[in-house]
Amino acid sequence: MGRVKKRFLLVAGFFISGLNPLWATSLEKINSNIRPIKSENKNQAQKNEDIFYELNAPEDLSLPSRSREVLIKTQKKVNLDQLENLLISNNRTIKIYLEKIDQAKSILKSSLSSWYPTLNLTANGIPQYFESNNYDESSFSQDTSSKQWSSSITAQIKWDLINPARVPEIASARDSFEKAKHSYSIVLRDLKLEASKRYFDLQKANEEIEVAQKSIDSSTLALRDAQIRFDSGIGTKLEVLEAKTQLARDQQLLNINLGDRKIGQRSLAEILNFPEDVTPVIGSKTKVMGIWDSSLEDSIIAAYNAREELDSILLDISINNSNANAALATGQPILSLVNTSSSSFSRGQLNRVSPDMNNKSSSFSNTIGLNASWFIFDGGRSRSLYNYNKSKAKEAKLNFAVTRAQIRKGVEEVFFKLESAKLNITASYSEVLSARESLRLAKLRYKSGITTQREVVNNQRDLTDSEVRYIIAVTSYNSLLADLSRQTGLDNIKACDIKVNKQKEENEFNLEESNLIPLCQL
Repeated sequence: MGRVKKRFLLVAGFFISGLNPLWATSLEKINSNIRPIKSENKNQAQKNEDIFYELNAPEDLSLPSRSREVLIKTQKKVNLDQLENLLISNNRTIKIYLEKIDQAKSILKSSLSSWYPTLNLTANGIPQYFESNNYDESSFSQDTSSKQWSSSITAQIKWDLINPARVPEIASARDSFEKAKHSYSIVLRDLKLEASKRYFDLQKANEEIEVAQKSIDSSTLALRDAQIRFDSGIGTKLEVLEAKTQLARDQQLLNINLGDRKIGQRSLAEILNFPEDVTPVIGSKTKVMGIWDSSLEDSIIAAYNAREELDSILLDISINNSNANAALATGQPILSLVNTSSSSFSRGQLNRVSPDMNNKSSSFSNTIGLNASWFIFDGGRSRSLYNYNKSKAKEAKLNFAVTRAQIRKGVEEVFFKLESAKLNITASYSEVLSARESLRLAKLRYKSGITTQREVVNNQRDLTDSEVRYIIAVTSYNSLLADLSRQTGLDNIKACDIKVNKQKEENEFNLEESNLIPLCQL
């Protein structure tokens, strides 16, 4: 028995050692074909422990059951430049696409395994005991019996020398892996844009609250003056009622903006995946981020070069072509090198009058050869799948042209909207200055008794509306800048000079007192 085992191990060792270079080649191909996704941003985010908020593991499926678990207890200040790191660290959608990259990587490794030889072990009875009694009624034969312990093992090593489906399947899996990385980049950019817009909206809500509060202060003062004038007999009840009406309108504006701020905070917390008892707050003011430092033509070219959507479509074309070749390969011959080694051992005898359990026997055999298989006719299935995947490749080519046109259209729309938003900022800025000066003059006229409270109320309302429009214009401009950066993949936002007129006008109206955010020289 020991001699048989040595022979089996010797043959298997020679065969496996002869295939070691093949294994090394396969591993080298795996290392050269699988390029891990860049993780600089992820590592940078992990270093920022002060903004890392992932408290629950992704597999945590528990839900809060008590109100204090969802009660807002703490606030966390968030800056605009922290959004990307927070997204990479916390956002569940990002983590889902990272898992998809790992899945595609595993599929690629699985397809690369076709370069490996396969080893199959089969054991029958390890061990098994056989016992039987045979009775013969004729006088010429004796009754026999069988008693035997036996075991057998077969090892087969198989390596496909020729497999037409192997190369296209690996190419398809490799392209799918690259497409998964492109999908991750696309989602990260889209989420960054969405987070930036929500950040700007929260900024806008904060600014509008300040405008509403100042309007309330001004309306409260106007109501007090109107009430004093009415009590003194020099004013009318109508003036008091108009002042009360304006104060009520300003209070409604404040209530709406307070609600918008709460909604904006929770919206930002949702995309950043903050814990349920933490809400984000921002301390930055709404201001123009800068100017776009690229022409429309350069922006379009940059968008073509930077958009992973086009690369993904090109990968779709390659994947469908590879799948077509793999479908056609099912009807082509496969040639395999096969080595089969078998070993058996038994103790006892079969069909003997008196079986001897001390009788031992063993055997060993080894067979090596080439096996070929050819699925000649499959009813047209492989040809139909080939035509299907070729049609999908043509469809992807058409989608490439459609997506390219959509990319240009998107860049042009955002670029033109940015130009309009730039003009709106200038116009709304001038409107605020004029409305504030008009309110000041109206108050002077009212105190001099040459106008009514209605003029003051109207100018107060105009000032509030103009300040809100200015904030909306700046917020829209910043959102369009972020959108254009997402469309083109560029970060060509140039810091602009600040234009502030600190000189007092002849009417002694000071721009600093207007509490406006300084305007860039656009």
